[in-house]
Amino acid sequence: MIRLHYYSQGELQNAWPVERLKDALQDPQGLVWLDFSGEEPAACEPILLKTFGFHPLAVDDALCETHVPKIDDWENYLYIVLRDINFHHTSGDIDAPELDVFLGKNFIVTHHDLTIPSLDRVWNASYRDDRTFHHGADHIMYRLTDELTADYMQVVEEMDEEIELVEDQVFNNPSPSMVQRIFTLKRAALHLRRMMSPLREVMNKLARDDYAVVDAKDQIYFRDVYDHLVRLHDISESLRDLVGGVLDTYLSVVNNRMNEVMKTLTIITTLFMPLSFVAGFFGMNFFLPEKPITAFMTTPVFIGMLIFLLVTPTLMFAWFRRRKWM
Repeated sequence: MIRLHYYSQGELQNAWPVERLKDALQDPQGLVWLDFSGEEPAACEPILLKTFGFHPLAVDDALCETHVPKIDDWENYLYIVLRDINFHHTSGDIDAPELDVFLGKNFIVTHHDLTIPSLDRVWNASYRDDRTFHHGADHIMYRLTDELTADYMQVVEEMDEEIELVEDQVFNNPSPSMVQRIFTLKRAALHLRRMMSPLREVMNKLARDDYAVVDAKDQIYFRDVYDHLVRLHDISESLRDLVGGVLDTYLSVVNNRMNEVMKTLTIITTLFMPLSFVAGFFGMNFFLPEKPITAFMTTPVFIGMLIFLLVTPTLMFAWFRRRKWM
Protein backbone atom coordinates (compact mmCIF):
# COMPACT_ATOMS: atom_id res chain seq x y z
CA MET A 1 0.00 0.00 0.00
CA ILE A 2 1.27 3.45 -0.96
CA ARG A 3 -0.20 6.43 0.87
CA LEU A 4 0.69 10.10 0.61
CA HIS A 5 0.26 13.25 2.68
CA TYR A 6 0.88 16.58 0.94
CA TYR A 7 0.73 19.75 3.04
CA SER A 8 0.95 23.14 1.37
CA GLN A 9 -0.19 26.66 2.25
CA GLY A 10 -2.02 25.57 5.36
CA GLU A 11 -3.97 22.82 3.61
CA LEU A 12 -3.48 19.07 3.91
CA GLN A 13 -4.12 16.94 0.83
CA ASN A 14 -4.83 13.38 1.96
CA ALA A 15 -5.71 11.97 -1.45
CA TRP A 16 -2.88 13.51 -3.48
CA PRO A 17 -2.10 11.15 -6.38
CA VAL A 18 1.33 9.54 -6.52
CA GLU A 19 1.52 10.41 -10.22
CA ARG A 20 1.73 14.10 -9.25
CA LEU A 21 4.41 13.53 -6.62
CA LYS A 22 6.99 15.58 -8.58
CA ASP A 23 4.69 18.60 -8.51
CA ALA A 24 4.45 18.35 -4.73
CA LEU A 25 8.22 18.03 -4.35
CA GLN A 26 8.83 21.12 -6.48
CA ASP A 27 6.69 23.20 -4.13
CA PRO A 28 9.21 25.06 -1.89
CA GLN A 29 6.51 25.69 0.72
CA GLY A 30 5.09 22.16 0.61
CA LEU A 31 5.78 19.09 2.70
CA VAL A 32 5.40 15.51 1.49
CA TRP A 33 5.09 12.35 3.56
CA LEU A 34 5.13 9.21 1.43
CA ASP A 35 4.65 5.82 3.10
CA PHE A 36 5.29 2.39 1.57
CA SER A 37 3.57 -0.28 3.65
CA GLY A 38 4.20 -3.90 2.60
CA GLU A 39 4.83 -2.82 -1.00
CA GLU A 40 6.90 -4.88 -3.41
CA PRO A 41 10.41 -3.52 -4.21
CA ALA A 42 9.53 -3.33 -7.90
CA ALA A 43 6.86 -0.72 -7.12
CA CYS A 44 9.00 1.28 -4.69
CA GLU A 45 12.32 1.37 -6.53
CA PRO A 46 11.33 3.62 -9.48
CA ILE A 47 9.85 6.23 -7.16
CA LEU A 48 12.84 6.24 -4.83
CA LEU A 49 15.46 6.29 -7.58
CA LYS A 50 13.88 8.50 -10.23
CA THR A 51 11.38 10.73 -8.47
CA PHE A 52 13.42 11.42 -5.33
CA GLY A 53 16.87 10.68 -6.77
CA PHE A 54 18.10 8.66 -3.81
CA HIS A 55 21.43 6.86 -4.12
CA PRO A 56 21.09 3.23 -5.31
CA LEU A 57 23.01 1.96 -2.27
CA ALA A 58 20.57 3.63 0.11
CA VAL A 59 17.61 2.31 -1.87
CA ASP A 60 19.09 -1.19 -1.88
CA ASP A 61 19.56 -1.01 1.90
CA ALA A 62 15.95 0.03 2.36
CA LEU A 63 14.36 -2.52 0.03
CA CYS A 64 16.57 -5.59 0.15
CA GLU A 65 18.64 -5.69 3.32
CA THR A 66 18.03 -5.89 7.06
CA HIS A 67 19.97 -3.63 9.40
CA VAL A 68 20.20 -2.65 13.01
CA PRO A 69 19.28 1.01 13.71
CA LYS A 70 21.71 3.35 11.96
CA ILE A 71 21.90 6.74 10.24
CA ASP A 72 23.63 7.65 6.95
CA ASP A 73 24.18 11.24 5.84
CA TRP A 74 23.75 11.77 2.08
CA GLU A 75 24.02 15.57 2.38
CA ASN A 76 20.62 16.46 0.88
CA TYR A 77 18.83 13.78 2.85
CA LEU A 78 19.33 11.29 5.67
CA TYR A 79 18.78 7.56 5.45
CA ILE A 80 17.71 6.28 8.88
CA VAL A 81 16.96 2.72 9.97
CA LEU A 82 14.74 2.29 13.01
CA ARG A 83 13.30 -0.75 14.73
CA ASP A 84 9.85 -1.01 16.24
CA ILE A 85 9.30 -3.65 18.91
CA ASN A 86 6.49 -5.99 19.92
CA PHE A 87 6.35 -8.36 22.90
CA HIS A 88 4.31 -11.57 22.66
CA HIS A 89 2.99 -12.67 26.05
CA THR A 90 2.14 -16.22 25.00
CA SER A 91 5.59 -17.12 23.70
CA GLY A 92 7.70 -14.49 25.49
CA ASP A 93 9.47 -13.58 22.22
CA ILE A 94 10.17 -10.14 20.79
CA ASP A 95 9.60 -8.99 17.20
CA ALA A 96 11.48 -5.98 15.85
CA PRO A 97 10.11 -4.96 12.41
CA GLU A 98 12.34 -2.61 10.45
CA LEU A 99 11.37 0.94 9.53
CA ASP A 100 13.41 2.72 6.83
CA VAL A 101 13.18 6.51 6.66
CA PHE A 102 14.45 8.99 4.07
CA LEU A 103 14.42 12.48 5.61
CA GLY A 104 14.81 15.62 3.51
CA LYS A 105 14.08 19.31 3.90
CA ASN A 106 10.54 19.12 2.53
CA PHE A 107 9.82 15.41 2.49
CA ILE A 108 9.90 12.27 4.57
CA VAL A 109 9.65 8.80 3.03
CA THR A 110 8.96 5.74 5.18
CA HIS A 111 9.19 2.12 4.08
CA HIS A 112 8.25 -0.98 6.07
CA ASP A 113 7.18 -4.53 5.23
CA LEU A 114 5.17 -5.09 8.41
CA THR A 115 2.71 -2.91 10.27
CA ILE A 116 4.36 -0.31 12.51
CA PRO A 117 1.85 0.79 15.20
CA SER A 118 3.84 3.88 16.17
CA LEU A 119 3.93 5.10 12.56
CA ASP A 120 0.20 4.50 12.16
CA ARG A 121 -0.49 6.53 15.29
CA VAL A 122 1.49 9.50 13.95
CA TRP A 123 -0.07 9.13 10.51
CA ASN A 124 -3.61 9.11 11.90
CA ALA A 125 -2.83 11.98 14.27
CA SER A 126 -1.52 14.10 11.39
CA TYR A 127 -4.66 13.26 9.42
CA ARG A 128 -6.83 14.59 12.24
CA ASP A 129 -4.61 17.57 13.08
CA ASP A 130 -2.36 19.07 10.39
CA ARG A 131 -0.32 21.02 12.94
CA THR A 132 2.12 18.10 12.80
CA PHE A 133 3.32 19.50 9.45
CA HIS A 134 3.79 23.07 10.65
CA HIS A 135 7.32 22.49 11.97
CA GLY A 136 8.74 20.61 9.00
CA ALA A 137 9.75 17.08 8.10
CA ASP A 138 12.30 16.81 10.90
CA HIS A 139 9.52 17.39 13.45
CA ILE A 140 7.55 14.51 11.93
CA MET A 141 10.70 12.44 12.35
CA TYR A 142 10.76 13.44 16.02
CA ARG A 143 7.12 12.39 16.44
CA LEU A 144 7.95 9.01 14.90
CA THR A 145 10.91 8.41 17.20
CA ASP A 146 8.94 9.58 20.23
CA GLU A 147 6.11 7.12 19.53
CA LEU A 148 8.67 4.41 18.82
CA THR A 149 10.28 5.04 22.20
CA ALA A 150 6.86 4.79 23.83
CA ASP A 151 6.53 1.29 22.33
CA TYR A 152 9.90 0.36 23.81
CA MET A 153 8.78 1.65 27.18
CA GLN A 154 5.60 -0.43 27.01
CA VAL A 155 7.59 -3.56 26.12
CA VAL A 156 9.95 -2.97 29.04
CA GLU A 157 6.99 -2.67 31.41
CA GLU A 158 5.36 -5.82 30.01
CA MET A 159 8.60 -7.78 30.35
CA ASP A 160 8.99 -6.54 33.93
CA GLU A 161 5.48 -7.77 34.76
CA GLU A 162 6.17 -11.10 33.06
CA ILE A 163 9.36 -11.57 35.09
CA GLU A 164 7.46 -10.86 38.33
CA LEU A 165 4.84 -13.44 37.32
CA VAL A 166 7.51 -16.05 36.64
CA GLU A 167 9.14 -15.27 39.99
CA ASP A 168 5.86 -16.00 41.79
CA GLN A 169 5.45 -19.25 39.89
CA VAL A 170 9.01 -20.29 40.75
CA PHE A 171 8.19 -20.19 44.47
CA ASN A 172 4.65 -21.56 44.22
CA ASN A 173 4.83 -24.21 41.52
CA PRO A 174 8.21 -24.72 39.84
CA SER A 175 8.11 -27.05 36.84
CA PRO A 176 10.60 -28.15 34.16
CA SER A 177 8.65 -26.21 31.51
CA MET A 178 9.42 -23.02 33.41
CA VAL A 179 13.10 -23.30 32.47
CA GLN A 180 12.23 -22.83 28.80
CA ARG A 181 10.16 -19.73 29.62
CA ILE A 182 12.98 -18.25 31.70
CA PHE A 183 15.47 -18.75 28.86
CA THR A 184 12.96 -17.24 26.41
CA LEU A 185 12.71 -14.13 28.59
CA LYS A 186 16.49 -14.02 28.84
CA ARG A 187 16.78 -14.14 25.05
CA ALA A 188 14.10 -11.44 24.73
CA ALA A 189 15.98 -9.18 27.16
CA LEU A 190 19.17 -9.65 25.14
CA HIS A 191 17.31 -8.90 21.90
CA LEU A 192 15.84 -5.77 23.45
CA ARG A 193 19.28 -4.56 24.45
CA ARG A 194 20.69 -5.25 20.97
CA MET A 195 17.99 -3.10 19.39
CA MET A 196 18.05 -0.33 21.97
CA SER A 197 21.81 0.31 22.01
CA PRO A 198 22.16 1.31 18.32
CA LEU A 199 18.82 3.18 18.43
CA ARG A 200 20.19 5.23 21.30
CA GLU A 201 23.23 6.13 19.19
CA VAL A 202 21.00 7.19 16.29
CA MET A 203 19.08 9.54 18.60
CA ASN A 204 22.35 10.88 19.98
CA LYS A 205 23.54 11.77 16.47
CA LEU A 206 20.23 13.43 15.57
CA ALA A 207 20.40 15.44 18.81
CA ARG A 208 24.04 16.55 18.59
CA ASP A 209 25.43 16.27 15.04
CA ASP A 210 25.05 19.00 12.44
CA TYR A 211 22.80 17.74 9.65
CA ALA A 212 21.56 19.97 6.85
CA VAL A 213 18.02 18.59 6.97
CA VAL A 214 17.61 18.82 10.77
CA ASP A 215 16.85 22.26 12.16
CA ALA A 216 18.83 23.23 15.24
CA LYS A 217 15.63 24.12 17.11
CA ASP A 218 14.38 20.55 16.68
CA GLN A 219 17.52 18.93 18.04
CA ILE A 220 16.30 19.51 21.59
CA TYR A 221 13.34 17.23 20.85
CA PHE A 222 15.65 14.44 19.70
CA ARG A 223 17.70 15.04 22.84
CA ASP A 224 14.60 14.39 24.90
CA VAL A 225 14.02 11.08 23.06
CA TYR A 226 17.68 10.21 23.62
CA ASP A 227 17.30 10.78 27.37
CA HIS A 228 14.30 8.42 27.44
CA LEU A 229 16.29 5.76 25.59
CA VAL A 230 19.22 6.11 27.99
CA ARG A 231 16.92 5.40 30.93
CA LEU A 232 15.25 2.53 29.09
CA HIS A 233 18.64 1.07 28.23
CA ASP A 234 19.59 1.08 31.92
CA ILE A 235 16.28 -0.57 32.79
CA SER A 236 16.84 -3.23 30.12
CA GLU A 237 20.18 -4.04 31.72
CA SER A 238 18.41 -4.58 35.04
CA LEU A 239 15.83 -6.80 33.30
CA ARG A 240 18.58 -9.08 32.11
CA ASP A 241 19.95 -9.28 35.64
CA LEU A 242 16.44 -10.01 36.97
CA VAL A 243 16.01 -12.89 34.52
CA GLY A 244 19.37 -14.29 35.59
CA GLY A 245 18.26 -13.98 39.20
CA VAL A 246 15.01 -15.82 38.44
CA LEU A 247 16.98 -18.67 36.88
CA ASP A 248 19.26 -18.90 39.93
CA THR A 249 16.20 -18.80 42.19
CA TYR A 250 14.55 -21.61 40.22
CA LEU A 251 17.65 -23.79 40.50
CA SER A 252 17.87 -23.08 44.23
CA VAL A 253 14.20 -23.92 44.81
CA VAL A 254 14.49 -27.15 42.83
CA ASN A 255 17.65 -28.14 44.72
CA ASN A 256 16.03 -27.35 48.06
CA ARG A 257 13.00 -29.45 47.19
CA MET A 258 15.25 -32.27 46.11
CA ASN A 259 17.14 -32.00 49.39
CA GLU A 260 13.86 -32.14 51.32
CA VAL A 261 12.84 -35.27 49.40
CA MET A 262 16.19 -36.93 50.04
CA LYS A 263 16.03 -35.91 53.68
CA THR A 264 12.57 -37.45 54.10
CA LEU A 265 13.63 -40.68 52.41
CA THR A 266 16.77 -40.87 54.54
CA ILE A 267 14.79 -40.40 57.75
CA ILE A 268 12.31 -43.11 56.75
CA THR A 269 15.18 -45.47 55.95
CA THR A 270 16.92 -44.69 59.22
CA LEU A 271 13.75 -45.21 61.26
CA PHE A 272 13.27 -48.68 59.87
CA MET A 273 16.91 -49.78 60.10
CA PRO A 274 16.57 -51.19 63.69
CA LEU A 275 13.36 -52.96 62.74
CA SER A 276 15.02 -54.50 59.72
CA PHE A 277 17.93 -55.64 61.89
CA VAL A 278 15.69 -57.26 64.49
CA ALA A 279 13.48 -58.93 61.90
CA GLY A 280 16.50 -60.14 59.98
CA PHE A 281 18.35 -61.46 63.04
CA PHE A 282 15.44 -63.46 64.38
CA GLY A 283 14.50 -64.63 60.92
CA MET A 284 17.83 -66.39 60.23
CA ASN A 285 17.70 -70.20 59.96
CA PHE A 286 21.40 -71.05 60.22
CA PHE A 287 21.08 -72.64 63.67
CA LEU A 288 18.52 -75.30 64.48
CA PRO A 289 18.14 -75.93 68.25
CA GLU A 290 18.01 -79.51 69.53
CA LYS A 291 14.92 -78.58 71.48
CA PRO A 292 12.36 -75.96 70.43
CA ILE A 293 12.82 -72.61 72.21
CA THR A 294 9.31 -72.33 73.46
CA ALA A 295 10.16 -69.43 75.76
CA PHE A 296 10.33 -67.06 72.76
CA MET A 297 6.97 -68.18 71.43
CA THR A 298 4.82 -66.95 74.30
CA THR A 299 2.30 -64.13 74.08
CA PRO A 300 4.19 -61.72 76.40
CA VAL A 301 7.31 -62.02 74.27
CA PHE A 302 5.27 -61.33 71.14
CA ILE A 303 3.65 -58.27 72.73
CA GLY A 304 6.99 -57.05 74.00
CA MET A 305 8.48 -57.36 70.51
CA LEU A 306 5.59 -55.36 69.05
CA ILE A 307 6.11 -52.66 71.67
CA PHE A 308 9.82 -52.57 70.83
CA LEU A 309 9.09 -52.25 67.12
CA LEU A 310 6.74 -49.32 67.77
CA VAL A 311 8.74 -47.50 70.44
CA THR A 312 12.13 -47.63 68.68
CA PRO A 313 11.22 -45.55 65.59
CA THR A 314 9.13 -43.22 67.77
CA LEU A 315 12.11 -42.49 70.02
CA MET A 316 14.39 -42.05 67.03
CA PHE A 317 11.90 -39.65 65.45
CA ALA A 318 11.74 -37.61 68.65
CA TRP A 319 15.54 -37.56 68.80
CA PHE A 320 15.73 -36.28 65.18
CA ARG A 321 13.30 -33.50 66.02
CA ARG A 322 15.32 -32.55 69.09
CA ARG A 323 18.49 -32.33 66.98
CA LYS A 324 16.55 -30.22 64.47
CA TRP A 325 17.25 -32.61 61.64
CA MET A 326 13.58 -32.38 60.65
